[in-house]
Amino acid sequence: MNNLIVILGPTGIGKTDLSIDIAKSFEAEIISSDSRQVYKELEIGTAVPTVNQLNKVKHHFIGNKSIHDYYNASMFEVEVLETLKELFVNHDYVVMTGGSGMYINAICDGIDDLPTIDQKLRNDLIKKLDEEGIESIRLQLKMLDPVSYSKIDLKNPKRMLKALEVSLQTGKPYSTFLTDTKKNRDFNIIKIGLHRDRDELYERINIRVDQMIEDGLIDEAKQFYKDRHLNSLNTVGYKELFDCFDGNITQEKAIELIKRNSRHYAKRQISWFSRDKEIVWFHPEKEKSIIEFIKTYS
Repeated sequence: MNNLIVILGPTGIGKTDLSIDIAKSFEAEIISSDSRQVYKELEIGTAVPTVNQLNKVKHHFIGNKSIHDYYNASMFEVEVLETLKELFVNHDYVVMTGGSGMYINAICDGIDDLPTIDQKLRNDLIKKLDEEGIESIRLQLKMLDPVSYSKIDLKNPKRMLKALEVSLQTGKPYSTFLTDTKKNRDFNIIKIGLHRDRDELYERINIRVDQMIEDGLIDEAKQFYKDRHLNSLNTVGYKELFDCFDGNITQEKAIELIKRNSRHYAKRQISWFSRDKEIVWFHPEKEKSIIEFIKTYS
């Protein structure tokens, strides 16, 4: 039986180094399930593994898309399942690691089958968002699919656009396509969750943000200021600096907000993962215990 080892947890917890060590122990390759590390232009702000880390174990789904590409969890599911099929020919184990809950769920549980969306419709909706703002998208969604409107994150344009494009393409509310039926996978799934004390995690996040600034995050954000309207750049670390470049806040305040918003994001990730009873939790430094558990479970 082939085994997918899923190493998950909030931002800054220490997934990268541990995943590399686990992958080496099981002669596995790594699939990234980070929804922002797929963008090749964004390196510093998304904490992409270093060249040295990438050279230790072969990684997939890092820097394989452009910030200008439309990408979502459904597309990720299709592409990763195809990659897994290829990897399991020569490997008994594959490691998948990241903190994007929807991307992880797409692989472990599957996403409801949705219709293929006409590219012109998608482009028209993106143009509407750019020209008329997020409120126009909210109002249209409320009219077409009040059920989705009541459940969806109304601050997340990507989620709203997804619901709208399906509703408009089919003439049926997006919510009617969601069955929450778990799909069967032909591989074993082992979910390893990583946890630390809150103060320890928050301190690691603060230190990592300081390191990003030292590594050149401000200059990286300046390169893509002109593209700030893209959903791929609606990301902690960039949007705060864009606000600084607009003259709304100081650079010091932007850095303070990046730290705060990163901590808030970690808290939301922990809340998301805590609902999954299949996850077995370990401290990141308990590598030997994790390896023994995987051997026993697989």
